[in-house]
Amino acid sequence: MDLTLTIIIITALASIAAFESPRLFDKFLLSPYMIVHKKEWYRLVTHGFIHANWAHLLINMLVFYSFGQALMAYFTYYVGNETIHFFVIYFGGMVFATLTTIVKNHNNYAYRGIGASGAVSAVMFACIFFNPWNKLLFMGIIPVPGIVFAVLYLVYCSYMSRNGNDNINHDAHLYGAIFGLVYPVLIEPALLQHFISKLMNP
Repeated sequence: MDLTLTIIIITALASIAAFESPRLFDKFLLSPYMIVHKKEWYRLVTHGFIHANWAHLLINMLVFYSFGQALMAYFTYYVGNETIHFFVIYFGGMVFATLTTIVKNHNNYAYRGIGASGAVSAVMFACIFFNPWNKLLFMGIIPVPGIVFAVLYLVYCSYMSRNGNDNINHDAHLYGAIFGLVYPVLIEPALLQHFISKLMNP
């Protein structure tokens, strides 16, 4: 079984268990206060395995599956060691996406965060990095070039991070996406030229 499906199955099982157990849900969620003041560092990862409801879980996992398969292929072709890099970009994106949230809310006992959105954003934006003009289905319906979607997504997340009040952690989406764009260059700087070349030649 490939790593994408393994992560999806584990995430689904953990989320379903948390649906049935408020205690487990509370133990796994992202709590900046508990991370900083109680040193419960495991929450940096466990929060990505639980979701608010079935819709939240299904959307995240469907997006992850559709981009995860492509990203494994990109890593195989351009870099090698695809399993290691896929693991790092998913869980690295998950952790990196929480950092500003922790800084902002480390003294806020009431703050709670859940979901794999930061990790999924990292995977999605890494795919856009490797093939920026590949069409994505915006809202699952409208075909949009990946690079256009990326710009709109980053602008929207940045705006909502400063001005939103919808109980969505837009910082996680934003910084997960940034991690996904940067990671390929960190592991292979020559890939920056690949990205520029692809961008200049639709």
